[in-house]
Amino acid sequence: MFPDQIREATKKNIPIILPVGVIEYHSEHLCVGVDTLLVLKALEKIEKEMDIIILPPFFYGCASYAVESPENKGTIHIKPDIIYKFAKNLFENLLRIGFRNIYVFIHHQSENFASGMPTDLAFKLASKEVIFEFLEKEYGEGWWGKEEAQNYYKEHKKGADPFNWIKILPFIDEKTQKKYPIDHAGKQETSLMMVFCPKGVNMKKFKKEKWYSKSATLANREYGEKAKKEIIERLKKFLKGK
Repeated sequence: MFPDQIREATKKNIPIILPVGVIEYHSEHLCVGVDTLLVLKALEKIEKEMDIIILPPFFYGCASYAVESPENKGTIHIKPDIIYKFAKNLFENLLRIGFRNIYVFIHHQSENFASGMPTDLAFKLASKEVIFEFLEKEYGEGWWGKEEAQNYYKEHKKGADPFNWIKILPFIDEKTQKKYPIDHAGKQETSLMMVFCPKGVNMKKFKKEKWYSKSATLANREYGEKAKKEIIERLKKFLKGK
């Protein structure tokens, strides 16, 4: 983007989005990076239908070694305290530029999004701390207790909540997960990769030894297309503030 385009985007409050995932072993038939690629490819499709800004994707979430050890498998696990520092620095910059409609969509361990997992918790903490610090710098300590803030709750109801400037959300929301249950390299993820990023799927490499990927043999494009349609529609609603 050119600087004049950035100024226009902040003026129009166009959503700016960070796709977040991990580099993680997803059995032999899927490439590493599945979680990030799915978010990125979905956003690229949405970009053709509405005005959004996609930041360079962040692949280096807390993968953990819960599925497999990294040796000869490719998983990269970055500790949450490091991610927190990155996220805080990034959000500081985005707010200073002028963005007030920032989204982070995460696809990793998001079946536990309500309680939180290391990657999303690191981003959530960073976002809230940055907003508090930004408000104190702009309006001084005690900003909330000042007379001019007496309509805070009324403005809050109207949607003018500064703590809504940065939203951390799952790539697949809870409602959609119930229809298309999340797995790891099984039917759901393999089907989604078939329709979002087909180059990242090679069923000739499939091996049935691992319990978590056995359902990949049931993966198909029809199932993937139905899930893809619902995922994209839900993401568009989030981005439109609905």
